[in-house]
Formats: sequence, structure tokens, C-alpha cells
Amino acid sequence: MNNELDEFRDEESRFGQLLKKRRTRLGLIWGLWTIVALFFSTQVYMMYYSGNQPIPYVKAFLVQATACYLWALVTPLILWLARTHRIDRHNWQRKLIVHIGISIVISTFLIVVHFVIYMLIVNRPQNITPYWTFDYLYPNLDRWLLVYWFIFLSSHALNYYHIYREGELRASRLRTQLAQSQLEALKMQVHPHFLFNTLHSISALLSKDSEAARRMITRLGDFLRLTLENAGTMEVTLRQELEFLNGYLEIERVRFQDRLTTTIEVDPEVLNVHVPNLILQPIVENAMRHAVARSNSGLVEITAFARNGSVRIEVKDNGPGLGSDQKSRGSKGVGLANTQARLTNLYGTDTMFELQNRASGGLTVIFEVPRK
Repeated sequence: MNNELDEFRDEESRFGQLLKKRRTRLGLIWGLWTIVALFFSTQVYMMYYSGNQPIPYVKAFLVQATACYLWALVTPLILWLARTHRIDRHNWQRKLIVHIGISIVISTFLIVVHFVIYMLIVNRPQNITPYWTFDYLYPNLDRWLLVYWFIFLSSHALNYYHIYREGELRASRLRTQLAQSQLEALKMQVHPHFLFNTLHSISALLSKDSEAARRMITRLGDFLRLTLENAGTMEVTLRQELEFLNGYLEIERVRFQDRLTTTIEVDPEVLNVHVPNLILQPIVENAMRHAVARSNSGLVEITAFARNGSVRIEVKDNGPGLGSDQKSRGSKGVGLANTQARLTNLYGTDTMFELQNRASGGLTVIFEVPRK
């Protein structure tokens, strides 16, 4: 079943890539309108075939094809209007009025052009007058308006389907990235070196401070539990994210002891804002691995506050920062690059992610998420 679904998605993707080519789109438009012209030409021909004045098929086709190919000429314009002036919930009244006006203008223009060509085909150019033009326009306007709105609404439906599919793809990517983050966190938790250092610290505390050792064992269990508790969750509140981070930091403080100082300053009003699950742990881990582990006096500062409708989160350390070669390459490392990709996929242009060297030495990782 999964293989069939993957094959269907591959076929859909290839078809979508094919439609991106301008020649393909134009060929499809003209091909569909040709089929419509042939259908109506056949109807007209069969209607008059058994009468007193049968119409030659070529003449019937010329009349119907003229109308269809006029629509083929303006179909790309209508598709562009549907895409660039989409009717949404917040603007439907204004956009609807705009499209009603545009549909009347385009349909009127096409009917007038078709009437002139039609009169030339039937060899009655003397009828090309304002009176006879209006006489042809008035009873046909409603049908031509229906054609405009059929094209427009069909394009609207396809556009919304495309947006829906993009949303599904984005959600799928986010689920994959979340699973990777959780796997990375679990890998770090069960990594022999990590567990060895943690258990060694607990063992050292047993003879000195059994209560502290008990708390550390509890904190390790809580840390592992919290990692799995929100499995599959895209977003959690900042309060929950900090709870997980504190569990991680408690363990790391035992490992580094006096070599590590951590501070967390969070504006209480942003604690309930949703952030990506497991977004802070890889950033803080990166700070400690590249900065604190190499220093005799490591410092990690985490701050979060509201800023211009978003929540700005900063993670600072006093390590070596980015070298000139890293800045020129825009190097972020795998962990930070994956973090940036998650933010972009989840929030699009409503997020930002930056690395800045501190004037006093060290690195600041800055990112913003929309305040929801």
C-alpha cells in the first residue's frame, strides 16, 4: 500500500513539474478548447443536418472555434488573475466586486470580437453596427460570464488544492524533522559517554551527598520521560520546552560542575507561546559542546521576550564564536542548520534565525517565532 502511495505521489510530482513549463500549459489550454470547439461544432452540424438548410461542418467549426479560441487567448489571463487576486475570507467582498467587473469587461469584449468575426464568416458585414452588436451582446452575456467564472473557480479550486498539498508536504517534513530531533536527543541520552559521565557524577555524589545523588537519578528519569512524552507533537508551549531544557541542564551541571554557569531569563507573558518541540536543546547542546566544554568558566544564557508580534529567543555563550572562515561560508553545523530548516518549514517568512559573534567573545544564536 505504501509503495502504491509513493508511486502515486511520484506521478503527481512529475505531472506538477510538467505543468510548470509554459509551453505545456499553453498546449493544454489550446488542446482543451479545441476539444470544446469540436464538441459544439458537431452539435450545431447535427442540429441543422436534417433541416432545410444544412450547415457545412467546416463553417460550423469556424463559428464555434472562433469563440473557443478567443477564450483560449484570455484563459492564461484569467488564471493569472485567479492566482494573484485570490478570493480569501478576509477580502472576499472587495475581490468579488473586482472580479465581477473584470468578468463583465472581458466577456463583453470577447462577444463583440466574436460577433464581428461571425458576421464576416456568414458574409454579412453590413450588420456590424452598434445596434446589431448590442442585439447579439445582450442575450449572450450571461453564458459568456458563466464561462469566465467556470475558468476562474476551477483555477481557484486547483490553487487551493495546491496549497493544501504544500501544507501536507510541509507537515510531513516537519514530522520527519521532529522525529530526527527526537532520535538525536535519544541518541545523546543513551550515548555511552553521556551516560558514563552522568552515572559517574551520581556515583561520586553517593558518598558525599546521597540526597543530591537521588535528585540526580530522578532528574535523569524525568529527562528521559519528557523526551518521549511529547513524541509526535509539532509544537509545545515555551513553558514545556523550558521544563525539558531544565532537565537537560540539571544533568549537564553535574557533569561540568563549577565549569558551567547557566541563566534563564524569560518574560512571563511569553511562557504560553507555542514553539517547535525540542527546539532549544540542540542549540544549548551546541553551545556547551563548542564553548563550555573548552572553557574553565563556561557560561550559557537563555533569554526570551516579546518583540514586534513575535517571541525572540537568544542563546548566548562565552566560547570562541564563529571564525572568519565559518562566517564567510555561512557555516552553522548540522544541528543548527536542521533547527533553521524546522523554523522555516513551520513558520515560513514569519521567522528568523541568525548567528552573531558577541563583542565580549562567544556566540549568540537568535531566532524568532510568531506569537500565537
